[in-house]
Amino acid sequence: MCKKGPAFGHSRSHSMVASKRRFNPNLQKVRILVNGAPSREYVCTRCLKAGKVQKYV
Repeated sequence: MCKKGPAFGHSRSHSMVASKRRFNPNLQKVRILVNGAPSREYVCTRCLKAGKVQKYV
């Protein structure tokens, strides 16, 4: 719903060598109401916890 995607950064080893890594968002596939109709969509857990989406049960 919030169009959240992966963030990118570096992994730092003990010798401070930088290698690429990605931080994946915590997305869950849940049934939600979209324009009054239920559908299964990926929603980040922050939006679920904040109540920004209405779960369909």
